[in-house]
Amino acid sequence: MKRHDCAHIFVTDKLRSSGAAMKVIGNVDKQETGRWLNNRAENSHQPFRRRERAMLRFRRMRTLQKFVAVHASVHNHFNQERHLYNRSNFKLNRAAALTEWRGLGVA
Repeated sequence: MKRHDCAHIFVTDKLRSSGAAMKVIGNVDKQETGRWLNNRAENSHQPFRRRERAMLRFRRMRTLQKFVAVHASVHNHFNQERHLYNRSNFKLNRAAALTEWRGLGVA
């Protein structure tokens, strides 16, 4: 930040809370809101938005909790983080997880 000056503009979404926060800070004149100006910030929030959208399908908190409990165990079992392994190791790990899962299903 030594090479650059302070921020001249702040790009925020059009939520009223953003404007209120800028008033508290004292940067209302530096705030800009526009239709496509906030794309960078919105793209960083996509995983949260995806999760929120999935949660909207559940009408009751209890059904959401049931689904999340089952989904977490299955996802953690099969999530192999493919980008960390080469193809042959990934296939070996996936086959081992599948055989273990089938063994759990029989019991």
